[in-house]
Amino acid sequence: MNVLVALFAPLALLVPGLGIPGPGDGADNLTVVEPAEQAGHENWSSNWIWIGAPFEDAVANQVRIEQRVIIRIAPRGPVQRESLFAEFPAPAAPARIVERKMGKCVPVGGIAGVQARSSDKLLLFMRDQRVVSAALEKACSARDFYSGFYIERSGDGMLCVNRDKLHARSGANCEIRSMRQLLALED
Repeated sequence: MNVLVALFAPLALLVPGLGIPGPGDGADNLTVVEPAEQAGHENWSSNWIWIGAPFEDAVANQVRIEQRVIIRIAPRGPVQRESLFAEFPAPAAPARIVERKMGKCVPVGGIAGVQARSSDKLLLFMRDQRVVSAALEKACSARDFYSGFYIERSGDGMLCVNRDKLHARSGANCEIRSMRQLLALED
């Protein structure tokens, strides 16, 4: 019988008008009901059921759920040929690389890979076949980012100069000082 009382007691609280005093009836905060067959038993404390509104004085607070998204940019993988039998014409002369000014932001979702270029510059390989050179702040070394970097996603989804921090697995945290697009010019 105790099992049935324990199962149906929560349901009785949900049904109004069963004669169980609630917080609006002027009753105390708790109502104690003793099972009939256990009345007078010496070990009565474990057999009592508490029915009522024990949480009437609880304060309702506002809960704010925040979401944090961390994006990992992996290092550029080795260049793989699509076919072993593909023939590429040999370039006539090596191309000259020049840097061109660009905007202060690039889309994070457009970054396909990263590679260290020099002591303070990273190469960002974009999905649209562009290559962007990102200069790090003075105290940062590009070698710290040999295994890629992590970045916290911003509201606009962009990686911007002097705003976002790159987090290396080694523990380095660096901002980007400037960005330039690299172009190959034929002589």
